[in-house]
Parts: sequence; C-alpha cells; structure tokens
Amino acid sequence: MELDDASDMISPIDMDKAAGLAFRVWTYKQGEMVSLMIHLGDRLGLYKELTDCGEVTAEELAEQTGMSARWLHEWLLSQAASGIIDTENGESFTMSPESSAVMADDEGSLLFAAGAFAGPIPPDTVDSLANAFETGIGLTYEQLGPIAAHTTDRMLGPWSRLALVPELIPRIAGLQQRLGAGARVADVGCGTGTALFALATAFPQSTFVGYDPSRHAVDLANERMQERDLTNVSVLCEGFEGLPAEPTYDLILSFDCLHDMTKPKEATHAIRGALKDDGIWMVKEIRAGATWAENQGNPMLAMMYATSVATCMSSALSEEGGAGLGTLGLHPELLEEMSRTAGFDSIEKHDIGDPANMYYEIRP
Repeated sequence: MELDDASDMISPIDMDKAAGLAFRVWTYKQGEMVSLMIHLGDRLGLYKELTDCGEVTAEELAEQTGMSARWLHEWLLSQAASGIIDTENGESFTMSPESSAVMADDEGSLLFAAGAFAGPIPPDTVDSLANAFETGIGLTYEQLGPIAAHTTDRMLGPWSRLALVPELIPRIAGLQQRLGAGARVADVGCGTGTALFALATAFPQSTFVGYDPSRHAVDLANERMQERDLTNVSVLCEGFEGLPAEPTYDLILSFDCLHDMTKPKEATHAIRGALKDDGIWMVKEIRAGATWAENQGNPMLAMMYATSVATCMSSALSEEGGAGLGTLGLHPELLEEMSRTAGFDSIEKHDIGDPANMYYEIRP
C-alpha cells in the first residue's frame, strides 16, 4: 500500500477524546515529578520533622533542620498542591495524622507508602531495559543495584513487621505453638530479611535461614541482623538452588518472590524437597486474576504492569528460557497447579487485609 493511500484511511481525530487522553498523559508526568518530591521528603526526613513540629513555616522548618528555607518552601508548596500536607495561605503548613501514617510512620503504620519512592531510575538501568526489548533478556535484582533492595525493603517492610506475627501466624493451625517450641524455618527469596527478623524476634526458640540471590539484599540483611544481635538467623546469598535436598524445614516462606523467579516451577519442587512431610509452605503473592477482565478491578493496574516491565518480569526473564510470569502472572489457579504438581495436596487462602497481596498456606 502506498503511503498516500494509507494516510487517506486514517480516521479523523475526535478532539475532545484526544484532549482527554493528553490530560491523562500529563497527569502521569505530574505523578513522575511528585514521586521525586516524595522521595526527597522521605530521604531528607522531612515528613518525620513535619509530624513532630505541628504547624510550621519554611523558615521555622529550616531552623530545625539546618536546610535552606527557600528550597523547603518550594517543596512544601509542592506537597500541599499534591494534597499530602495542608496549608491555607501557602506560608504555614501542617501534616495531618492521616498523612503522617502514610508518609512518616515506617515502623508503626500498615499504611506507610513513602518508602516506595526511590527517586529516578538510573539512566544505565533504563538503557538496559530498552535493550531487553531487543534481546528478550531482563535484569536480575542484583543488576538493579542496591537501590532495588532498599526500596523493596521500605515498601514491603511494614506488613512483615506489623502483620506477619500478630495477624497471619495465628491463622495457621498449630504454627504459633510449633514456632514457640522451636522450629526450623527457611525464607526463600528473603530479600533484606524483614520477615525473618520479625519471626526470629517473636520466636527466639526457633532457627531461621534466609536465601536470596541478591548480594545487595543479603549484605543489608546481615548488617541488620548484627544490629539486632539476632543469633538465631543466618542469611545466605543463594537462590532456591541452595535448599537442602532432604526434608529439613518445618516452615518455608516465599514472600513476593515466586513471580520474579526465572524457574518458579523448579523452585516449587525444591521447596517441597526441603520441607518436612508435616511442614507448611507459606506463600505471599500479588492479588491477581488469570485474565485481563479479572484484573480490571485493580485500581493500580497500570502501575502493576509498569512495575512488571521494570522489575518483576525483567527478573523473571533474566536468563534464557525464563518463565517470565511478571507481577500479575502467578494467579491462584496457577499457584495451585504448580503446588500440586510438586507434591503438595492442600492449599488455603488467607486474606489478612493486605490490599495488594494474598497469603497461602500450602501443605503436603
């Protein structure tokens, strides 16, 4: 077909529809810039300062922090325009208790979200992602660098610290007593060890081993283990391949990681081999459906698929023949199929109110 002929077939533009799409696209750009401001506020400790000082001007905040009043004022205005903090006159600013829970309280709030903002992706990472579209081979979490381990920890940490022991463990029949008496526990894909440390602190009679292939994550986990003086935890820089072939563990965790693996089916088999016949495999996975239609109810669907390209699917395709499941790829039906094929007979869902994730109790 000639180019002129093709151009004649182009439908006329609906200007209202195009304007609406343009506005939506610019809101994504606004989100990009607001994300940078959130990262700076979290990184500089400004949300915590605002939580502690009540109503404050930029000059007063500058006195407390030693930072530049002019820079702080422009940042405060950006946060007020974003609806994160409050102001009536553009000069005095306050942070509501609700904003503090979301932006500042990384230790006590399940709603904490500011830790998810890591700042701009390094240009070399963007180049590598662009190259992955040509080669089909993505980046491992190790290749994403220390910022990936740090951000994942800050983003997912509150639920591990605040909900794992009091909310999830009591729902699993007999598990609390078993851990209290002394059990052997493995965390496959432990990251920086947040879940391990929560359990190790709550159940000092048990012993815990973490496995993760990212040296950045393991180094941070070991550093924190030493800070906490936990002697019942060890963290190894190994993937699921490092699991023992014989039944060893009473409990194995796989939190937010199966869909990131290049070989999730092989990992499932390895986990079954390392788990005692009366053991429990606990899985945390993204709430996902098997079809596009099932996922339409997710208000963060665009972010989920973008995250998949940038991290989850990229990791799952980081070697030739990788499964490439991606962020929303491991839906309940597939998890059950993989589990049963590996020798597990029982799979039960647990909804503990985590808006992004479902938890599974899987037994042989």
